[in-house]
Amino acid sequence: MARFSYTGQKQSRLPRIPLALLSLLVWGIILGAFFFGVRSFGGYTEEKQRESLEHALQRGIASCYAIEGIYPPDLEYLEEHYGLTYDESLFFVDYQPVAANLYPDVTILDRRKH
Repeated sequence: MARFSYTGQKQSRLPRIPLALLSLLVWGIILGAFFFGVRSFGGYTEEKQRESLEHALQRGIASCYAIEGIYPPDLEYLEEHYGLTYDESLFFVDYQPVAANLYPDVTILDRRKH
């Protein structure tokens, strides 16, 4: 009768990955996911800032017309009298008054995209 011995170890056909390499790979994936999340959140924040600036301009222009009976003559007037503030390094606001009784032409440009 033949005797069989079993050592309890099974031979794997997959190559063994060193623990240090596996650890680096896991940390790389975690860091990549973190930086991807931070970058996408930054884009979301800039879009919200743009929307906030747009609403602030609309409110300031409408308030000026309601209080004074004319639209603001320029952007500086809104800043001085109605407290408009924004980050000029992020956005360029092109404010073109049409007439004292017509809504001005306002364009907001993102400086980082142009």
